[in-house]
Formats: sequence, C-alpha cells, structure tokens
Amino acid sequence: MSLREIYQEGFDETDGQTITADTCPECSGELITAGGETTCADCGLIVEEYWIDHGPAHYTEEGDGRKRTGPPATPTRHDRGISSEIGWKRDSKGKALSGRKRRQLGRLRVQHSRGRWQTKAERNLAHGLSEVRRVVSALECSDTIRDNACRLFRRAQAEGLLVGRSIEAFAAASTYAVCRVSGLPTTMREVAEHASVHRDRIENAYSVLNRELGLAIPAPSPTGYVPRFATSVGVGDEVRLAAERLAKRAEEACLHNGRNPAGIAAACLYAVSRDMGDPPSQCDLAACADVSAMTVRNRWKEVRELGSVS
Repeated sequence: MSLREIYQEGFDETDGQTITADTCPECSGELITAGGETTCADCGLIVEEYWIDHGPAHYTEEGDGRKRTGPPATPTRHDRGISSEIGWKRDSKGKALSGRKRRQLGRLRVQHSRGRWQTKAERNLAHGLSEVRRVVSALECSDTIRDNACRLFRRAQAEGLLVGRSIEAFAAASTYAVCRVSGLPTTMREVAEHASVHRDRIENAYSVLNRELGLAIPAPSPTGYVPRFATSVGVGDEVRLAAERLAKRAEEACLHNGRNPAGIAAACLYAVSRDMGDPPSQCDLAACADVSAMTVRNRWKEVRELGSVS
C-alpha cells in the first residue's frame, strides 16, 4: 500500500491501524490490530505494520527503552543543556570537513552564538552559572553542590535580587550558602580566594540571600573543621582524633554559642597538640580558620578548662 493510499484511507495513531479492511485477504479470517500490527486471528498473516515508531531514537547499552540518547537536562546551563551544538573539524562519522564547509560552519557558529540569548536576563544567567561552576570546581566540591548552587542562583535571579548587584558576588555567595546548608566546613575566606570580587561584596550578597530567601542554614559544628585544619598544619591522626573528641565536648558544653566554630576547632587542635608535644603555631592555625591569633589564644584558654582530652 502506497503512502497516498494510506492517507486517503486514514490513519489511526492510537492503535496504528492503516487499513479499513475487516477480513483477511488470504483466509477471510478476522483481523486484529495490537502492538502496531494488524494480523489475522486464524492464519496469523501480518496484513499491515505500524510505520511510525514513537519509541526512543536509540536504545542504551543496558537495553532500557525508556531512555533516549543525549545528555540529560542540567540546571548548570542557562538553557538546561538541551540546545544544539555546532561541531568544528569533523562530521558525525568522524570524517574531516573541507575548508569550505569549515568556513560555512564558522559563520553559522557565530550566528548561533548570537542567538543563544533572547534577553539580557538570559545572558546574565549564563554568565552567573558559568561563574558558579568555576568557583565550585576550584573548591573541589561535588556535582550535587554545583547543581544546588546553580539552582539557588536561578532562584535569586527570579526573585529580582540581582538588580543593581554584582553577578560574580551572587555566584560566589550561592556556592558558600549551599556549602553551609549541606554542612560542609567551608569558610568565607576559601570562597573569596577563588571569586572574582572582593570578600565584602560576597558577604553582602550572602546576607541578601539569607535574608530574602530564608535559607535553612544550620549552625556549623566545630568538629567538622578539625580534619581540614589538621591536614593543613600537618598533625598526625592521633592528634586529630583527640581534637575531634575535645571539639565534641566543647560543643556539648555549648562553648561554641556566640563564637566562631572554626576558632573553636583551631583551639582544640592547638590544645591537644600542645599536650602531646610539638604544636603548630597559633598564627598557622588562625590562618587556616580565617580568624586572628588572639581568637585562637582566647578559645584555647576556654577549651583548656574542659579538662583532659584522653
């Protein structure tokens, strides 16, 4: 049956039936349409097949027919990562393109790049998300932190918080806020080291995010900072474990209330290493915790009153 005959007789996309006959042309048996095929119930002759395939374009290696090829949608791109990309030197089969074809694709690539953003808001979103990815990569955080930070930046732009403020500052502040929400012991100094703006602007953007969006940011625990500080100053595992126990006792005694938890962690490390011999300097611990040496010294005097760390 030709396409013209199919269109003349009609086509039912629900069951895939393309013919109007009710009996088999071979044995005059009853025709049944199921699964996109019209077959005879008596002799089994396939009279017509469903010629439109609504399934995936290609099956995965695992054989899961529900999945299609191509990357999934991601919040880290302004277009969710589903826009088309124009290649460079080779075609889909790996063959090298001619010079004329490369020049043509170059012109198309320029026009495609110009048409990627419909509005200035989309251009700002693309720039902000790329900055978030860069900061997260420099901090060596997980993909979950990256995706959540991009979602937070999208939400900040949707709420109109970026108007008159720095995009780079909000990108860094979104990363720091997600780290805080996830319980990662990341300091503002570490984020500011990899950001493109000054720390004061990041702190201001973080304050706006926390105030306007009502982020559920838990109080950081001093125990979470101890392993990172121990690695930075080069103390042993025995000192680290003892410092974690001391930091846990300080937390149970509510010693961290109203105080910087990073300063408490640095003081616990200093107290334990001082009792075990060859302690790191207070200045080195203060630099790791992003506090002053005076803070480490004052917190050490308070931690020392908790007693032995053994």
